[in-house]
Amino acid sequence: MPKLKTNRSAKKRFKITANKKVLHKKANKSHILTKKSAKRIRQLGKPAELSPADRKAVKKMLPYDF
Repeated sequence: MPKLKTNRSAKKRFKITANKKVLHKKANKSHILTKKSAKRIRQLGKPAELSPADRKAVKKMLPYDF
């Protein structure tokens, strides 16, 4: 069986934790921040866990990280 290539864009966007959870950055924190509350901006900065449905696709893109 040949070696699989890691999807480099996925490697940069997702982080795999020690317990095999997949973390990603939240959207809507790049611009038009003046109308967003400080609490909302602060919470957008924290990483979020990926849904189980999407985890399967990421697992295929990152074969050696799981």
